[in-house]
Amino acid sequence: MTAVLSGSSSSVDTLGALESESIHIFREVAGEFERPVILFSGGKDSTVLLHLAIKAFYPAKIPFALLHVDTGHNFPEVIDFRDEVVERYGLRLFVAKVEDYLADGRLEERADGIRNPLQTIPLLDAIAEHRFDAVFGGARRDEERARAKERIFSLRNAFGQWDPKKQRPELWNLYNGRHAAGEHVRVFPLSNWTELDIWRYIARENISLASLYYAHDREVFQDRNGMWMTPGEWGGPQDGEGLELRSVRYRTVGDASTTGAVLSDASDNQAILNEVAASRLSERGASRGDDRVSEAAMEDRKREGYF
Repeated sequence: MTAVLSGSSSSVDTLGALESESIHIFREVAGEFERPVILFSGGKDSTVLLHLAIKAFYPAKIPFALLHVDTGHNFPEVIDFRDEVVERYGLRLFVAKVEDYLADGRLEERADGIRNPLQTIPLLDAIAEHRFDAVFGGARRDEERARAKERIFSLRNAFGQWDPKKQRPELWNLYNGRHAAGEHVRVFPLSNWTELDIWRYIARENISLASLYYAHDREVFQDRNGMWMTPGEWGGPQDGEGLELRSVRYRTVGDASTTGAVLSDASDNQAILNEVAASRLSERGASRGDDRVSEAAMEDRKREGYF
């Protein structure tokens, strides 16, 4: 098992094929669209996405800007990492802030304090304002059932909405980027990757990540859903939810009000590879409270214009 996870010839070939497909997609979009942008949060998938984009156009700089929808409840380690990456590679970063929409009344704070669903309107406004016609995202089909329905090129209407019944066929590696004025296309170069592929690639390419992806001691509390949460201005711990110092890491990073840690001693890539290989839950299924609202929570948000 360890030999396979470390990189047998079959796993290396698989990573090579996935990398080639993703690079092909980046180059296709560069040739077909006028104003693409990469969604970049500083999370592991968007970091791998950026790494692939840099490879696709090296030694030239990538011909795309970055866009981050900041909920205001992000983990500080992730924001620091995001800014460090932008500075390191001399990239352009647009930030759409949920806080601005709350301040002027365009959005209202939810009763549960969760801000992930509030990202949709700032995202769609940023796309319209900057006239982005292709938006790269780091979503993968293995994350969640609604994401499994996505094509690599996913057409969004003039309101930014997704209709799963109007998905276009994708034969071989042919992608249809045609869109009418006001429409745009979401592009998912990591669609065919799995969480294990992502971590194998991170290890192979020696990609730096935000520190909270690796096991570290942290004060957390277990909420009513059984998730290990970091305390903050978004709420908690409540009565009966005492703080404990635990060794944890994050499999996914999103809005801190709804993203839980997992108990773990995996402090390096090999240990994480072994941990992910043994897991029977996707990272969103294990760590994201907003996906537990209903069976169709993600699909409902995607129909409204979410990532």
